[in-house]
Amino acid sequence: MSSIRPFCAVLLALSLGGPALAASDPPSPRASASGASEYGAPIDLQRFMGTWYVIGRVPNFIERGHVASVNEYTLREDNKVGIVYRYREGFSAPQQEVRARASVDADSGNHAWRTWFYRIVPTHSRVLEVAPDYSWAMIGYPGREMAWIFARQPDMDKALYKELAERLRDEYGVNTDKLKRVPQHPDQVGKLGYEVPNVR
Repeated sequence: MSSIRPFCAVLLALSLGGPALAASDPPSPRASASGASEYGAPIDLQRFMGTWYVIGRVPNFIERGHVASVNEYTLREDNKVGIVYRYREGFSAPQQEVRARASVDADSGNHAWRTWFYRIVPTHSRVLEVAPDYSWAMIGYPGREMAWIFARQPDMDKALYKELAERLRDEYGVNTDKLKRVPQHPDQVGKLGYEVPNVR
């Protein structure tokens, strides 16, 4: 796959100097006797698995300019998760994919994930919040420099997207000035608030 080499180069560079993707262990969330962590109620990993469309994100080195972005999660033994990230550089471009694996910290209520890309660089992410019916999710990184809004469907109501973006800003301290919607359909390209594809 043509994207593997630059992708690895970016990850190695970030591991050496990138604050948002530091390889050091993040502070462990405190868990209460009820099993709820400082992030809220525990995440049901079985329900979290499956397909998530990337509705919005703070553009980053790895994903910038991708359209039709989708994450597929598969639960394995011992709280291990297989991840496949699928995307296109533009709607006329072929679909590409990146595979990764993650280890989920059960003591965090399954909110804290440690992910490896190409078995080289470990990165840390946090499931900040999930809808009661698991129809959307908000994902963050230590340092609050990157964030994502996921949904089970490729479309999200504007009012809901605005509400989630405001919660990322007000409740989780994310700089949402950089938050962009990800085009999931060709007719979204060029619209206000959407990320510009790499290939147009």
